[in-house]
Amino acid sequence: MDGKDYFWLTRKKEPKTKPKSRPLPKAKQKYLEAEATLKEELEDLAIGFESKFQPIHTKHWRFDFHIVKLRLLIEIEGGPWSGGRGGKLANKAWSLDRYDQAEEMGYRYHRFEVSDINMGRATTWLRNLKASYGTVQTIPADGAD
Repeated sequence: MDGKDYFWLTRKKEPKTKPKSRPLPKAKQKYLEAEATLKEELEDLAIGFESKFQPIHTKHWRFDFHIVKLRLLIEIEGGPWSGGRGGKLANKAWSLDRYDQAEEMGYRYHRFEVSDINMGRATTWLRNLKASYGTVQTIPADGAD
């Protein structure tokens, strides 16, 4: 039955269907390249990590990387999970609130800008981290046990 027939029979407009959930945010190309570079560096240095780590499964935010043994969260600024940093002040406070919640759960975090990763500052920081803590491999890179 089309919309006109439905209206003349019921005197109501046809109900509109809405999506049940919001789509996941999209990442920009600069962010995707920086994430791939950082992931490659973590694999080259043999540091065990998880990608797109979500510490609380009911929350709609994630961290880019999680170094398991050190309970260290690595975030690349400007990613799709950051809330965009634009718009209202309440949205900015909400997106920064996740760092406080992560610290309350016993995690530490470190934020990199895309320019830090492209200029090699992140690689230097990771090498210093590995030198200070030794081998931090806890999860095989291929995901096998």
